[in-house]
Amino acid sequence: MQATIRGLLACATVLLVGFVIAIGAVSAQDTMKPGDMKKDEMKKVDKAKASPDSKFVEDAAMGGMAEVELGKLAAEKATSADVKQFAQRMVDDHSKANEELSSLASSKGITLPTAVDAKVQAHVEHLSKLSGAEFDQEYMKMMVSDHDKDVAEFEREANSGKDPDVKAWASKTLPTLREHQTMAKSISTSTAGAKKTT
Repeated sequence: MQATIRGLLACATVLLVGFVIAIGAVSAQDTMKPGDMKKDEMKKVDKAKASPDSKFVEDAAMGGMAEVELGKLAAEKATSADVKQFAQRMVDDHSKANEELSSLASSKGITLPTAVDAKVQAHVEHLSKLSGAEFDQEYMKMMVSDHDKDVAEFEREANSGKDPDVKAWASKTLPTLREHQTMAKSISTSTAGAKKTT
């Protein structure tokens, strides 16, 4: 009889200890997970809040760096005086815009890319292999395509951006981009014509 009682008490003790450990593990999870989830949720909420404007800023920075990189290459390699002049204008205007954007991003806590991406690098490598009229034409074709895309993105931000400072910067920069777009189309047409006549 006593052995049975002892056995039951031992079983109860084991069950009780197991139960206490289980509760401890659950409560430990409870104290860890909500905190972790809250942090993750906060990050997601912050990202969602800033998302459209910060995405625009990041894309604009990458685009600006690309224009400077490609402009430097074209200023060296282009044969047409118009293309050389346009390329130098890209370097000057986009370097200035990039500086302004860097200050704006810093004030908003947005981290900008520090180097061009693989796509831009591929454009640089492709252009590097070309020369003469072929280089001029290909570079100007890229500039028309880039500025068509840039103008559309900047118009969208200027019209429907949520952050007033980013929206104002997009509006201020837009006229220069439209001017680049017009110049690019005009020079692209003339370089295409020059290639056909040579």
